[in-house]
Amino acid sequence: MVKVRIGAVVSEFNYDITQMMLELAREHAKFLESEITEVITVPGVFDMPLAIKKLLKNDQIDAVITLGAVIEGSTSHDEIVVQHASRKIADLALEYDKPVALGISGPGMTRLEAHQRVDYAKRAVEAAVKMYERLN
Repeated sequence: MVKVRIGAVVSEFNYDITQMMLELAREHAKFLESEITEVITVPGVFDMPLAIKKLLKNDQIDAVITLGAVIEGSTSHDEIVVQHASRKIADLALEYDKPVALGISGPGMTRLEAHQRVDYAKRAVEAAVKMYERLN
């Protein structure tokens, strides 16, 4: 029996990294006797809140994870994206009374550092499952 049904919102930006994150998340969910039952891909991390909201409205989803990698550019754009997205993500968890785990790496990292942080996906699954269990 599946303990926690997880929805995943995955950024298409830095696809090579986020797809590795999704595969790791699927494996770890299975290890925790849970399952990622629905995946929504979005263009970038900034676009995640609307997809998260859709999953949170679904009675077949117990928790949501977010997977993305925000790499440093020549401006402070990466900081703005992560700051605003993470704030809205937290707001949605509170609004819908369901866990939403942050599996977004960055800001201020290089592409190499992003590859080294693919395991943030595993941490997001772990957090989503623990929060669901502790709240139920």
